[in-house]
Amino acid sequence: MKTSAWPKALRRGPMETLACVVIAAGIFMMLQPLAMVLFTWSFLTTLLGTVMFMVVSKFPD
Repeated sequence: MKTSAWPKALRRGPMETLACVVIAAGIFMMLQPLAMVLFTWSFLTTLLGTVMFMVVSKFPD
């Protein structure tokens, strides 16, 4: 089995987990009733997490 030259932190598993956390943070920001600034940035945060997930799903294991 060949070992990947990618750093361990940049492999698919950890990066997909990070992307899911960013998506969850964006959804939390969208649903919270306290701070308008969080609601304002929630769509871009969710979009960033989604794009990040699509990109990192192509990374090696």
